Amino acid sequence: MGENAVLTGMVLNAMPIGEYDRRITILTKEKGKITAFARGARRPVSQLLAATTPFSFGEFELFSGRSTYTLVKAAISNYFRELSQDPVKACYGFYFLEIADFCTQENNDEKEFLKLLYQTLRALSCSAFDSRLVRRIYELRVLLAEGEYPNFYSCQQCGSKENLIWFSQKRHGMRCSCHEKEERDILLEESALYAIQYILSSGLGKLYTFAVSEDVLLRLEEVVDLCFSRQIFHRFRSLEILKTIEEK
Repeated sequence: MGENAVLTGMVLNAMPIGEYDRRITILTKEKGKITAFARGARRPVSQLLAATTPFSFGEFELFSGRSTYTLVKAAISNYFRELSQDPVKACYGFYFLEIADFCTQENNDEKEFLKLLYQTLRALSCSAFDSRLVRRIYELRVLLAEGEYPNFYSCQQCGSKENLIWFSQKRHGMRCSCHEKEERDILLEESALYAIQYILSSGLGKLYTFAVSEDVLLRLEEVVDLCFSRQIFHRFRSLEILKTIEEK
């Protein structure tokens, strides 16, 4: 027989089912990514109406059947409503949710990914942080979580940890000044390299505690774009919308 379980998590996406129901995907601390059905959640008087929207974070009580979960009730502690008031930030937020949905698995330990997503959305919601920088920090940490980030700590040719100046797409990591520039190498200034190393090595609580100059941010965007697109093969619809908005 099925039983109820209370899980802590965040709604990644919601889809209408039938006339009044919703199917939601939740990234949970206890069971990784799960899919649940919320009966009547689209009715205007439903207590589950707000709790089954993307970004909703809190505790979800679910009935576990043989092969499906049914949402019974929810206690939401953060809806991230600030994001809905800014179309650009909302697009960033949906992009972050899409990445989490793509990279996480059911019945897998995704506690750290959930923490990363929550901290990232908190930073995105704060006007003190540059959304462009928040995006690059998140993407780099996703690569770290996936174990697919380039070597930013030593030369890919000789192993030296000094004078690292070239980011090599070909070698998937840094090269030192002892070697000539190769085709498609990117000159990575010390300040930009330090920022990348800080992002990869810091605890989650310290990730969103710094700012960078526009020059450093532009270099971060160039390098992280290359790294992320090389490792994460997926078309993110929210990113396409974001690019369209920012180009206007």
